[in-house]
Amino acid sequence: MRRGFGGRFNWGKRQPKAELDAQSRLLLFVQGLYLLGNAFSDTFVGVYLWKLNNDLLMIAWFFVAQYVAMALTLWIAGKQVKEGNKMNALRLGVGVAALFYLLVLLLGARAVTYILPLGALQGAADGLFWLANNVVYFEVTDRENRDRFNGFAGLLTSFSYMIAPWIAGYLITRISDPLGYHLIFSLSLGVFLVGVVASFFLKKRQAQDSYGWLFGVRQIAERGGPWGRISAAMAAQGVREGVFSFAIGLLVYIATRNEMQLGNYSLITSAIGIISYPLAGRLFERRNRLWGSLVGIVAIILAIFPFYWEISYATLLVFGIMIGVFFPLYTIPLTSVVFDVIGRDEESASRRVEYIVLREMALNAGRVFGTLVFIGVLAQEPSHPLFTTLLVLLGSAPLAAWVLLRKWLADPVDTPVQGP
Repeated sequence: MRRGFGGRFNWGKRQPKAELDAQSRLLLFVQGLYLLGNAFSDTFVGVYLWKLNNDLLMIAWFFVAQYVAMALTLWIAGKQVKEGNKMNALRLGVGVAALFYLLVLLLGARAVTYILPLGALQGAADGLFWLANNVVYFEVTDRENRDRFNGFAGLLTSFSYMIAPWIAGYLITRISDPLGYHLIFSLSLGVFLVGVVASFFLKKRQAQDSYGWLFGVRQIAERGGPWGRISAAMAAQGVREGVFSFAIGLLVYIATRNEMQLGNYSLITSAIGIISYPLAGRLFERRNRLWGSLVGIVAIILAIFPFYWEISYATLLVFGIMIGVFFPLYTIPLTSVVFDVIGRDEESASRRVEYIVLREMALNAGRVFGTLVFIGVLAQEPSHPLFTTLLVLLGSAPLAAWVLLRKWLADPVDTPVQGP
């Protein structure tokens, strides 16, 4: 038996497989289509807007609008997801995503005039889809197979962002502007329509009791309750996500001025995730979450430091490779442990919609905060060292999430409850 980190790791012992049932696999398929549709164009939306108007602040405001709209949509849609047919919210999310790309196609160069409404529309699509997706995810998984599901979900993310951006970059560089961009936005539109059709094969989920509009606020305010700490941890996680989700791809394009190079970057870095995500999903025992996640967090922070030397394709590639290797160690346990807390007993599981809304709203609050800090510093035209320091500080926010969640990471929650 191989041990490390004070004997808490047990990588050598083979664990029984926690298999995924047919509905879990179908949910992964629908989620994969949504990711693929976004992967074709998401990587290049920022580049497209940059080429129309070389303004990084404008692009950051686009994402602020997206995060705010996503949070509001989550809160409002929670009632439909809990009391009605949550599959309708999932399908509507995919449909609104298709509408977003249709409008980008129709607006063309005028898209920069409608930057905030377009960002809000994409945020609404994400809010509808991910709320319904995460509720169904809770219902079709349990504590025994949750890490495995998250490993496969990460694999789909890596595969989508490995293949689709490379194809998109190839097409854009082979077809003159703006036809290349119009083609990949059309591809996204088509994939989303297939996703809507596939979602009809997911079983209709049972409706629940009435939706608590202010339930999340009461949970945060509850003295001694877990959700004050969990919400703060999710916000800390969102601080990093808010900026890094768009800044890295845009920095790659600014450094290379070539969409094919951005496609190659995504191909290389995501290919690593094809191995690392399922491997992490298989190797993680629940008792390994504490130190495994810390290793992942420290590594993704260290990955930023080469930017102090220069922000070039080479240093961005080093960053991307390290993220591909270590990001699953961070994201899989932190995702799983929160859903374990949600399912800790019957009463908590019955409020799964409200808890997931609370989780996602906290994430988006962190994303908005991190992006606003980014905008505030960027508006001052910072020097290269200051800009890198900003990325290090924002990228270190997951450490706060780890500290806040370490109780549950160290002592896994027994969650016998699985959603109906």
